[in-house]
Amino acid sequence: MTETIASSQQENHVERNEFGVIRLEPIPVTPPADGDSGLTRGRRPEWLRVKSPDSAKYRELKGLFRGKQLHTVCEEAMCPNIGECWGRGTATFLLMGDTCTRSCGFCKINTGRPSALDPEEPRKVGESVQSMNLQHAVLTSVNRDEQKDGGAWVFAESLHWIRKLQPGCTVEVLIPDFKGDWAALQTVMDARPEILNHNTETVPRLYKTVRPQAKYMRSMELLKRAKEMDALSLTKSGIMLGLGETWDEILHVMDDLRAHDVDIMTMGQYLQPSRFHLPIVAYYTPEQFEILKEEGLSRGFKWVESGPLVRSSYHADGQAHLSPRRDLK
Repeated sequence: MTETIASSQQENHVERNEFGVIRLEPIPVTPPADGDSGLTRGRRPEWLRVKSPDSAKYRELKGLFRGKQLHTVCEEAMCPNIGECWGRGTATFLLMGDTCTRSCGFCKINTGRPSALDPEEPRKVGESVQSMNLQHAVLTSVNRDEQKDGGAWVFAESLHWIRKLQPGCTVEVLIPDFKGDWAALQTVMDARPEILNHNTETVPRLYKTVRPQAKYMRSMELLKRAKEMDALSLTKSGIMLGLGETWDEILHVMDDLRAHDVDIMTMGQYLQPSRFHLPIVAYYTPEQFEILKEEGLSRGFKWVESGPLVRSSYHADGQAHLSPRRDLK
């Protein structure tokens, strides 16, 4: 549990084949002793270490969320950027409770039978955005597969209250796949978010392990339909790296996203939340993430956020400035 990564492994691990095509070789890590559970062995690389969150703004926001009985994905998913984002007054609201109906192998959020939806939650979200004087808000949720529309109305109503109480605030929604219920998706798109985000999470080959209750092509279709339903909404998706995907598979996902007219892509290092979650197969260096950013931009994405600590909502406030809807206000 205390072994370190050899210095020779901390090189860029970037190679070109005989045709000049770039290949990435991420740093392999020691798998758990039992093969499929337990914590990944070895210390994390230096570039993955972050300071404990503590600032006046962080404590203020934490108190605000507690007072409204609201949840944030920042806390529930153990986001490494919580100190940075909360310190500058931005956060991602987690709608519909803190218990998910799915059991993805990478996610820290609780799985089980969720409680009843709170009909007042959208208003509370709007009031919190107003209290924080946010100029950009991110709304995401657990999966609520037991709900007829997957809880799509909660997204729509939350958008309504934000528009009403904090005019001018841009909004990104990070939605589940609603099990392919396109009427539910229409409910969200009719609320006109500036950014519609739905994460692909990983490459197709790993879906059965990483996202057993999801389908790769269903996620792609959702992104395509969202753009067709509202051409002024930017579409966005992201993947985690370090779960065993190959370089070619990463590029394949990029190509699929662009084929479905996705505007923004995020890429970050997978970090194992606990011994009960999928182990880390490899670490990517900051230099490798930078090369992947260049690959994404060369394919026509309007914005690519790529780095070891990047998560879905990282720098989302900057991405919102790309929205053509802002020019119509």
